[in-house]
Amino acid sequence: GDLESIQAISRQVHGPIIASLSRCNRGDIEASARALQDAPRRRCHVFLATSPIHRDFKLKLAKDEIVRRAVEGVALARERFDDVEFSPEDAARTELDFLSEVVERAIAAGATTVNIPDTVGYALPSTFAETIRHLRRHVRGIDRVVVSVHCHNDLGLAVANSLAAV
Repeated sequence: GDLESIQAISRQVHGPIIASLSRCNRGDIEASARALQDAPRRRCHVFLATSPIHRDFKLKLAKDEIVRRAVEGVALARERFDDVEFSPEDAARTELDFLSEVVERAIAAGATTVNIPDTVGYALPSTFAETIRHLRRHVRGIDRVVVSVHCHNDLGLAVANSLAAV
């Protein structure tokens, strides 16, 4: 909807957290801040793709540039929001060591929630559970944030993957 409609809703809804979804770029994050400026409880959820296929073909960015943009996006969102969620888009197909690096750096930049998505519904429960285990074991600061998952159902495994993550 338009900015005025979003602002009206964010002023009238009390209790739940009103979240915006923003790419890791200044324009999206600033639009989210304007839209939710009057919400009593608000969150900016920023995301950036991390998997090799997204890095190479969608974004055409190297790993160090992905890390830089993720950190900048989280830090910018944190300047405008107390509650910032970060998602490494297509985490289920991202190399575990690189995923750990991006998540750790996002937490250091101020993320309060880290969402681990199976963006294309590709994961199997055993591998998705191992992804969450790996992050819990290797990411400094993960014990200070909320960890959530976002599972698509392309293979009919969204619920199974969500339960495996828990």
